[in-house]
Amino acid sequence: MKLFAQAALLEDGWARNVAIDVGDDGVIVQVARDAEANGCERVNGVLIPAMSNLHSHAFQRALAGRTGGSGRGASAHDDSFWTWRQAMYRFLDRVDADAFEAIAAQAYVEMAKAGYAAVAEFHYVHHDVDGVAYADPAELAWRIVGAAKIAEIALTLLPVFYAHAGFGGTPTTRGQRRFAHSIDTYALLHDRLRKARNQHGYVLGLAPHSLRAVTAEELMALVPLAAPETPIHIHAAEQTAEVDACMAWSGMRPIEWLLHRAGVDARWCLVHATHMTEREVADLAASRAVAGLAPTTEADLGDGTFPGSAYVAAGGRLGIGSDSNTIVDPFAELRQLEWSQRLRERKRNVLARDAAISVGTSLWSAAAAGGAQALGRRTGAITAGYRADLVVLNSDDAALAEQAPESMLDAAIFGPCTKPVRDVMVNGRWIVR
Repeated sequence: MKLFAQAALLEDGWARNVAIDVGDDGVIVQVARDAEANGCERVNGVLIPAMSNLHSHAFQRALAGRTGGSGRGASAHDDSFWTWRQAMYRFLDRVDADAFEAIAAQAYVEMAKAGYAAVAEFHYVHHDVDGVAYADPAELAWRIVGAAKIAEIALTLLPVFYAHAGFGGTPTTRGQRRFAHSIDTYALLHDRLRKARNQHGYVLGLAPHSLRAVTAEELMALVPLAAPETPIHIHAAEQTAEVDACMAWSGMRPIEWLLHRAGVDARWCLVHATHMTEREVADLAASRAVAGLAPTTEADLGDGTFPGSAYVAAGGRLGIGSDSNTIVDPFAELRQLEWSQRLRERKRNVLARDAAISVGTSLWSAAAAGGAQALGRRTGAITAGYRADLVVLNSDDAALAEQAPESMLDAAIFGPCTKPVRDVMVNGRWIVR
């Protein structure tokens, strides 16, 4: 397949009259600038690399819009992440395996239409509604795999190890009964999924839930299960109460503990990383790990504001995810991320990494690259050797009409754009047109 775009966002910036040769395996063979369209399929708009969604809890899509009232026992003034979490636990009492798959399929179709070509599913619901393991302990993981196939979106599957309700090995609660594993049962689950990954085409990662849910000894036992290139994802420092509890347990903050004790490197994605000191910001950036941000979920749950300007200035890598799937839209995630920094810093265009590149282009490029790293996939850029995961922007949307390519992403992210995506290609196949 040969594609031709009048303009495309390449690794080193915008280019005109771009021809892209895609092999039968869905991988880009060659990219040429200032090319002719002869023999090529013309794409109907500006071409950009598709986004990777680095953090999803697909089942929570069905909870979106259902938590506007205060949680049980909470007043309108003290509703929080923690009361929302109790509502989520109650919701899971009603979700069987069939519903679980249907919800995930709906979420993944929405992701594809929004411009995500791949998703990392942080999969921690393992057992039935009574907390009993299925006859096949990977039953709900297969439902995630099936949902991704329905949507034709690429999947990085992150089976989650969850064993405790709090730091220091606190026993799980009734609401967490569907999540819990021992090291032995988790190792069997991970091995079962490892053996099937080539058959089903997913990337398999490793996901200790958080330092709240995993002891230090368990974390050290889990990491060797990961092959050298395996993505490792963990929640960290989302809530100030979590930071305080970690300090009480270990004398260290969550990000600090992970950086000093867990060997964090480029395989790792630290999800949220909302509450960091200046030292933690610098050390996380230096580790080459990805900060996995979910700006709309973090805003919805009142988590706090990621120290984005300092992290970007330190050269930190980042990506975005839809997390609770209250909003499924990479443009909205980047808008919320940038706007949160503007409110924090009282400045504009805070996260632009280069004065010569617009903030929209800078944000999209950085998040696409960071997301690809976190998912363990060669994607996120239009270049030879990478998957042909592409988005055609919708120039028929009034906010994008007559925009120059260099300002197209700024208009899509920050303008009154209602439908920024026209077409989506995943691994060389158009799945949205």
